[in-house]
Amino acid sequence: MRTGVRLGIDVGKARIGVSRSDLHGMMALPVETVRRGDGDVAAILAHAAEYDAAEIVVGLPIGMSGADTASTEDARQFAMRIAVGVAPTPVRLVDERLSTVSATQALRASGRTARNSRGVVDQVAAVIILQHALDVERSSGNPPGTAVVPDERT
Repeated sequence: MRTGVRLGIDVGKARIGVSRSDLHGMMALPVETVRRGDGDVAAILAHAAEYDAAEIVVGLPIGMSGADTASTEDARQFAMRIAVGVAPTPVRLVDERLSTVSATQALRASGRTARNSRGVVDQVAAVIILQHALDVERSSGNPPGTAVVPDERT
């Protein structure tokens, strides 16, 4: 297992959940919910610098059938924006099927309603995405998902 803090990103239309791992890549922890729009990538890059991130893992929303969804290309473009801004830190896309559903269910099980969870559901989804990526790497010995190769024209 590689060492170094990783950031986990859950890209949504209105909000972006951010999580981070510990130095040894054992556990994912919530960090922040960033509003989507002006300054969103800068906020994520600031977290990458603050935690000296060794890698950034961005959730890729793929449909249950395995096909791309309306949000898939948006997540790819967002990951590319991060990759260009944070180069040479690696950015990887990982399958995030059902992460937001799992996050909502976990919050509901802890007694939180949809209304009072709005600010943290994206962070919890980012934790789920990152924890899954860490677990995959630990069990396979390989980095999770696919690498995003920065395109300087983006």
